[in-house]
This record gives sequence, C-alpha cells and structure tokens, in this order.
Amino acid sequence: MPAAKKKTTTANASPERRRELLNTAAEIFAAHGYNATTVRRIADEAGMLAGSLYYHFDSKESMLDEILSSFLTELWDGYDAVLAAGLGPRETIEALVTESFREIDRHRAAVAIYQKESRHLAAQPRFGYLTDSQRKFEKAWLGTLERGVAGGVFRADLDIRLTYRFVRDTVWVAASWYRPGGQHSPEEIARQYLSMVLDGIAVRV
Repeated sequence: MPAAKKKTTTANASPERRRELLNTAAEIFAAHGYNATTVRRIADEAGMLAGSLYYHFDSKESMLDEILSSFLTELWDGYDAVLAAGLGPRETIEALVTESFREIDRHRAAVAIYQKESRHLAAQPRFGYLTDSQRKFEKAWLGTLERGVAGGVFRADLDIRLTYRFVRDTVWVAASWYRPGGQHSPEEIARQYLSMVLDGIAVRV
C-alpha cells in the first residue's frame, strides 16, 4: 500500500470517461479475476468496441495498475495522517480501522482485487509496490500493537502478530460483502467491529 506511482495512460482521454472505465474494469476484475477478464469483456460492459478502449488505456495491465495504485495511494494518505496525529495506541487502532472501512466504502472492488491478486502480482516488476506497501502496512499495525502492550493499554500476554492478522483479515474481508449505500455507514461498521475487537484486547479496569 504504497506511495503514488507513475501510471501509463493514453493522452487526451476524458478524465470522467476514464474513471467510468476503471470502475467497470474493477468490478469485473473483482468478480471474475484479472486473468479471466478480457479487454473485450470490459469494453462490452462499458458499451464500446474493444479497440476503442485503447484510446483510454494502453493495456488491461495498465487498468489494473491504476486501480490498485490509486486505491493504495489514497489509503496511505489516510493512514499516514492517523499515524502522524500522535494518538494513543487504542485511539490509533480505532482510527486505522475506521479509515480502512472508509476505503472499503470508496474502493470496494479494488480491495477485493488486492485480496485476490496481490500475492502473484507482487512478483511482477510493475507491481513490486504491492510488497513495499504490505511491509509498511504490517509495520504500522504491529508497531501500534507493540506500543499498546508496552504502555499497558493492551494485555501483556497478547500475541502481537496473531492479533495483527486477526484484525487485518477481519476488516478487509468485509469487502466481500459490503456494498456502498447499505444499512450501515463505514463509521458504524467500524464502531461495531472495534467494540468486538477491543473489548477482547484492552486491559480490564
């Protein structure tokens, strides 16, 4: 989940149309997988000829790259703001979880793609930033949990890495069922998740 990277695009493409095409491609990639999705299928869903898609993007790979890098850049804008705010460990966890659900709300399909595709994509030079981002993500969460244990905010017997994996997977798997505009806002879902998680790891007084 990295810094912004340069994207390969075709000049003079309409920004609005490009966004529509990326949204269409993201939904198809998320539902059917990147390898199983053809340029023709994306074009058909977008109501255009396959050749016309190349006016906006030079390849299917470029579309995937822009979908993932845009999502991760925005995610890290939010995460970095949280980590720089000087909050306590519990408040940092709360803010990170809330920011995560906001990103699922804004980029649900991109999150689903990341979950399914990042492991094998990261082996390709073009998508090496996925590995860098994952390392940064892990460092942020583990560091916050360690700080909480050291400060007596979280239980001394807490398995830091197991807790990190539990919270990470519990939050991001929501992309498989969450739909924007549903009964609960991202903030409300985050509050409910945090109530369940933190009541289990916070020191009882």
